[in-house]
Amino acid sequence: MSALDTRIAAQIATEVAARPEQVRTAVELLDGGATVPFIARYRKEVTGGLDDTQLRLLAERLTYLRELESRRAAILKSIDEQGKLTSPLTASIMGAATKAELEDLYLPFKPKRRTKAEIARERGLGPLAEAILANRAAEPVLLAEGYITEEVPGTKEALEGARDIVIEGLSENATLLGRLRSYMRDKAVLSAKVLKGKEEAGAKFSDYFAHSERWNKVAGHRALAMMRGRDENFLGLEIEVDADVTDAVKPVERFVAVALNAQGNGAGDKWLREVAGWAWRTRLRVTLSIDLMVELRERAEVEAIAVFARNLKDLLLAAPAGAHATMGLDPGIRTGVKVAVIDATGKVLDTETIYPFQPRNDVMGAQAAIQALIKKHGVQLIAIGNGTGSRETEKLVADLIERLPAPKPTKVIVSEAGASVYSASALAAAEFPNLDVSLRGAVSIARRLQDPLAELVKIEPKAIGVGQYQHDLDQYRLGRSLDAVVEDAVNAVGVDLNTASAPLLARVSGLGPSVAEAIVTHRDANGPFRSRKALLEVPRLGQRTFEQSAGFLRITGGTEPLDASSVHPEAYGVARKIVVACGRDLRTIMGDKSALSGLDPKSFVDDRFGLPTVRDILAELEKPGRDPRPAFKTATFAEGVDDIKHLRPGMVLEGTVTNVAAFGAFVDIGVHQDGLVHVSQLADNFVKDPHEVVKAGDVVKVRVVEVDVPRKRIGLTMRKEIDTDAPRERPREKPMRANQRLPQEAPRSTGSLGDMLNDAMRNKK
Repeated sequence: MSALDTRIAAQIATEVAARPEQVRTAVELLDGGATVPFIARYRKEVTGGLDDTQLRLLAERLTYLRELESRRAAILKSIDEQGKLTSPLTASIMGAATKAELEDLYLPFKPKRRTKAEIARERGLGPLAEAILANRAAEPVLLAEGYITEEVPGTKEALEGARDIVIEGLSENATLLGRLRSYMRDKAVLSAKVLKGKEEAGAKFSDYFAHSERWNKVAGHRALAMMRGRDENFLGLEIEVDADVTDAVKPVERFVAVALNAQGNGAGDKWLREVAGWAWRTRLRVTLSIDLMVELRERAEVEAIAVFARNLKDLLLAAPAGAHATMGLDPGIRTGVKVAVIDATGKVLDTETIYPFQPRNDVMGAQAAIQALIKKHGVQLIAIGNGTGSRETEKLVADLIERLPAPKPTKVIVSEAGASVYSASALAAAEFPNLDVSLRGAVSIARRLQDPLAELVKIEPKAIGVGQYQHDLDQYRLGRSLDAVVEDAVNAVGVDLNTASAPLLARVSGLGPSVAEAIVTHRDANGPFRSRKALLEVPRLGQRTFEQSAGFLRITGGTEPLDASSVHPEAYGVARKIVVACGRDLRTIMGDKSALSGLDPKSFVDDRFGLPTVRDILAELEKPGRDPRPAFKTATFAEGVDDIKHLRPGMVLEGTVTNVAAFGAFVDIGVHQDGLVHVSQLADNFVKDPHEVVKAGDVVKVRVVEVDVPRKRIGLTMRKEIDTDAPRERPREKPMRANQRLPQEAPRSTGSLGDMLNDAMRNKK
């Protein structure tokens, strides 16, 4: 590793809470083509146990710092070629910690368009500016008389030229810019106001029609909301500093004057102080305000991307209902309810469209069709999409199930997020060339109940829609972050090599779309893989790819029992030593915790595999192929509460968390409009991050606090004190929604949401 990379590794080590040598080895592995999931699971000895979160941050910072070093080298070269590189300047450039600091230092040497200062110098006014700076006692007007020419007709024009030269020097003063930027970060206020005549058209931004708050306190979702209002030409935004200071000379102007050393009482000092004020008002304030707006957007985007990634992870790792014959219902009113039945492997068995609602109102015919499909295919689960017509469709199914003999299928409300995107995609068209687009959606709904991860990987992560203002974000950064989440989720769960689709295989460590397609083609032509080693027979899948991917691919019932586990083939020798020590057959050892509990992991450590790997192997032998996802649970919706008009303050309901934002959590309580549990209402104690309490997919108990029917806003609370006299809705007998395990009950207390809804509900995407 070069000295440069050694310095980068030392910096990253402090940021990811690791030792420099851990970072250096991780960087070497990443540079060698290893993936984050592979390094996190199978190279613990090398990295000292860095986890996937640390490795993701490490990789992101590595990219930034290498770009920073590349820019640093380019700037040094450019200034050196101009013959202006000095030792102090070199030291300053080498010490710059951010790209912004580098660019501040480069400003005086950066090639630029012809400026007012450059024109003034061409007219011979450079010496005048230098004379004023050098002799503060002299009267600037008298000095200017000596510079009147044909191009400079009077002292006024001469002093204006000198002023332009001084202002350019100030705008390129890296030290001054740094101090002003730091001061503004601490003192600046972001103000928003409605543009004249846009009050009605921009009503959705009414919370910001007359809004001001400290720049460093602006929450990311509010920043993005105001910026969208500005971009849509409804709001005006302004960065203000020292607005409440009544002094004739503002503190920021004094900063500029100090940079000119203009604190004296000479005529030149007075003139320079006027120039300092002019420089602030006409140039520095604008430039630095833009910088702060860019920085605010950057900060807001980082926050929004993190929220999106967190929600996506929770959704991908939601509990699977498992391999059961499943019916998917894609609700529709006028266009009918689309029905698809799939078997335990996800294969489509039957499709139909029923019309129980207006204009046909064929309830009996629809129920008869559903009943016939249930009987014909032995349907055990019914997945109902949560879109328009969901509760009406659910009631139709509920009424039918009540009349069916046991065993009755279980009906579950399933999120449709992204289903329409998948239905219209080239992937869906290739998978179901003879199936109508709307029926493909019903298939997707059924499959995502069986295994959310396997189905959601077919959809571009950004299209799943569990983020804030996602279309306003840097799409490259957002896509890169979400792709990393999908990769980590897929590899954390593992993939069945003989049943996985090409999109799912493409997310496995070391593979990609082309190799995944090659695996599926080989599988179709030659039948199921009998061992992981057989992967090497797939075209374009070499030893390096095999090393990165094999541990995440599972084969059940193959020739090698360990292929069904997450034990990497490279460590099979260690696993067999453990089996020998137990004195039993491998197949009888796997899953038998009692047979393995008395072993000392240290006795199986060798030169290649250390204690972390041995412990992982023992854990895997105890529970081979264990799924990190929670057990399948369902939630219940309240009987007779299926419209926002049915809600009353005090009602205690059960619902499912659909989205978690910085300001709170949105909960589906079955009325076609998610309610908001503001961050202040998530628990009795202070909650900084809503993810500390809930995550997408959680089943929660909530109490209705406020209902605004015209604006379709519902305020909920999860705080502890619930009025015992409040009406409690009778739950239905059957579960209504697929979700993860019920979390520990959060503390609750009474309290009104009040104005919190005005700020937060509007920000839901």
